[in-house]
Amino acid sequence: MASLSALLADALERGLVATNAVRSMKRERRRRTSKSEQKQKLKVGVDIPTPDEIKRLIPHLPDKYRPLLLTAIFTGLRASELRGLRWEDVKLSHAKLEVCQRADRYKKIDKPKSESSERTVPLMPMVANTLREWKLRCPKREHGRLEFVFPTGTGEIEYHSNILQRGLEPAQIAAGIVDGKGKPKYALHALRHFYASWCINREKDGGLGLSPKMVQERMGHSSITITMDRYGHLFPSGDDVAELAKAEKLFFA
Repeated sequence: MASLSALLADALERGLVATNAVRSMKRERRRRTSKSEQKQKLKVGVDIPTPDEIKRLIPHLPDKYRPLLLTAIFTGLRASELRGLRWEDVKLSHAKLEVCQRADRYKKIDKPKSESSERTVPLMPMVANTLREWKLRCPKREHGRLEFVFPTGTGEIEYHSNILQRGLEPAQIAAGIVDGKGKPKYALHALRHFYASWCINREKDGGLGLSPKMVQERMGHSSITITMDRYGHLFPSGDDVAELAKAEKLFFA
């Protein structure tokens, strides 16, 4: 399939075919898979890394991929958004970054997935400091031009497979975050799920305790329905007996 896709891509550039059928087929398959995933409840510890797993993972992040993976964990950016992120979109003095473009798996720069995907995401101090240090040694493109935040060694757009195989997977193995067969437990997109869960978790549980609307904005979902279909079951139910008792006491004080 990979060879056929490469041949068709070359033929497409030469004007010998009208479309790359393999790419179209893969996009359709990903679309169906995405819709199927949206209907399933994501499980913490299965689809979503637990806070303990993230704490164990961070010390083992490889030096080259540590800035990228920390940003993925604590901003929830999609892999394509991370790969297309430019330094001009990172406002370190204001501890935030702006999602303005993305890079697809073929290294083509395009607009974000949807209009709502264009968003501003705040940076926690650890991430901002890591990016500030990384900027001093970040690889540049030709003529010494600093452009992409997480590039290859020559300053070009990084491959998704490199991030996974040279960054996230070795870190998981080193941290003992593996499945029953001893293989890395999570894919890169799981870090986005973790960020969503961290935004949702109550402050007393180490989370941010954000509202569904704020979670939607942070994640760049096109509608609140997507947010609730995917993560609605993670929000506190609001019927906790202890919380109700505390609220009653304060109300009648």
